[in-house]
Amino acid sequence: MNAPAKINNGNCNVNVLFACKDSIYKSIPNCDVYDINRNALTFDSNGVIVAHPPCRAWASLRHCAKPRVGEKELALLAINKIRTNGGVLEHPHRSTLWPVAGLPEPNSRDEFGGWTLIVNQHWFGHRAEKRTRLYIVGIEPKDIPDYSIRLDKPTHTVGLWSGRNRETCRPSISKREYEATPLEFANFLCEIAVRIQVAKKDAQLRAAV
Repeated sequence: MNAPAKINNGNCNVNVLFACKDSIYKSIPNCDVYDINRNALTFDSNGVIVAHPPCRAWASLRHCAKPRVGEKELALLAINKIRTNGGVLEHPHRSTLWPVAGLPEPNSRDEFGGWTLIVNQHWFGHRAEKRTRLYIVGIEPKDIPDYSIRLDKPTHTVGLWSGRNRETCRPSISKREYEATPLEFANFLCEIAVRIQVAKKDAQLRAAV
């Protein structure tokens, strides 16, 4: 696919829920960012959403995680908001959220028109492969922004698990890198949200005619 263009928010605001306190989204124009201090539970708009709900209670190493009370349920809240407003949710590829919440596997749809896209964040500048699932509602697969598929090997891994030779395996990314979103990937998700907003407005205009 073609290299992604820079996001063009225009007059569209992108609501970003469950972002890090020092999130890269805060540097992107027209992003309305909800971090841990600006509680996403206070979000009451009908605007399109980009959601990064906490994943440690859903991830492959969830048995080692110590989520805060109520943290696991935030992903389910994000799904409900996206199904109502439109938007995109990001979670690790091996997240158990998909079977638990009944999210569609690739090449299928749910009753809300939602569908799943699997990408590697390495394609968007991450040093590790970081395979990722996106749940998208409000736009067709053919209408998402173009993105490049990289075939080079990532320089880093996510974690140095037991069984790996620490002397010969690729180095692990930091905990901060694991939580952070590369700028190019953030732009990609924001552009999806913008296109969903445009599609919603077009549908409203057609309905009003």
